Amino acid sequence: MPLEDGDPARWRGQQVNGEVGGTPHSRGTGDPPPRGTPAPDGSRTAAMAEDWEPGPALGDGDVTPGGVLQRAGQEPGRREEALMAELSELVQKVVKSSSWWERHGVDISILACSFLLLPAGFLCLRSAQAIPFLAGVLTLGVVHHTLTVKGSHLASHNALTESKSWGKVWAVFFIELCSAFTAEQATYNHVKIHHGYTNVIGLGDSSTWKLPFLNRYVYMFIAPLAVPIITPLVALDLLRNVEWKAALRTLCCMFLGLYCHYWLLLNVSGFQSPWSALLCMLLTRSLLAHPYIHVNIFQHIGLPMFAADRKPKRIHLMSLGVLNLPRNALLDWSFGHSLISCHVEHHLFPSLSDNMCLKIKPVVSQYLKQKKLPYNEDTYASRLRLFLQRYEELMVHAPPITELVGIQ
Repeated sequence: MPLEDGDPARWRGQQVNGEVGGTPHSRGTGDPPPRGTPAPDGSRTAAMAEDWEPGPALGDGDVTPGGVLQRAGQEPGRREEALMAELSELVQKVVKSSSWWERHGVDISILACSFLLLPAGFLCLRSAQAIPFLAGVLTLGVVHHTLTVKGSHLASHNALTESKSWGKVWAVFFIELCSAFTAEQATYNHVKIHHGYTNVIGLGDSSTWKLPFLNRYVYMFIAPLAVPIITPLVALDLLRNVEWKAALRTLCCMFLGLYCHYWLLLNVSGFQSPWSALLCMLLTRSLLAHPYIHVNIFQHIGLPMFAADRKPKRIHLMSLGVLNLPRNALLDWSFGHSLISCHVEHHLFPSLSDNMCLKIKPVVSQYLKQKKLPYNEDTYASRLRLFLQRYEELMVHAPPITELVGIQ
């Protein structure tokens, strides 16, 4: 969000009309740190955030962080840590007062319902009539994205269960079997890098989503159709970075998941040729690929970006560099609240489930408003227009580094 003239915090680079812009771009400077590298700001608050973190949600409208940044400049580092600790305490009270159903049960039920819808989806595809057939495509497409996006995302953060052992099992199931990706690399790149270094150039700046050689219309509307094909190919390339046992397990899970889908289309849905079954697989697996790509770029790219050695403390990093989209019934179900309307909350407290992110949103929102911290929100249509208009700036050119005077 742009700051008014005279504020002690000044942007150097793009300003998005009181909003934040988020688009993926190729890695800037530096390579990802080796495994085992701790998240930035190795303070007690940062450690708490990585292991258990609820996220901040601000109220309606944009709030300039000028006042807080100015006070932060007077007490470098200490005020930011105090703010994060205070917010964490407020959120922890909400979490402790919540039942298991609220913490995990709601989201597990959504995933379970998705599994129960699978037979209906495959059987609908047997129909020669258009409406039942399309209903089957829609059902399988929504179920696929619920399992692969919502399920994989929650599993990568161990938000489905409080047992770390079961968390690893669910991560393998949702990420490898359902999504045809590698669990170790997905968890490392998303949890350790993207969350640990959100909007830090060359690390967690969402650059893996950027394909600067594509023009805006191809990237926004055509390229997403290739996501089901690109995903396993990228996974195979990443297997070079994992142990051979994990690589063998990933290969087996990926093959089993893809083959089961193919076999069910032939033997339950009644497809007569392999090519028609493969085409249907591509159709259902890319049904919500467009919003999947869009959401990933809308919520970070175009927002403030920081150098690794010049970045604000955690609470400012997340409030400045993350954006929430409005609630949407289809995307809330398929992707989860933490990826749509509670993304700020999720980045502050990533191990909370989707339902808990939604529950703590009023608490976090009120707190950030009181402390005059920014809370970025924008509509899906507005972000789409922004990226089409400023595609070259946001997705092709290297992002400018934001300079926050007085916060360090």
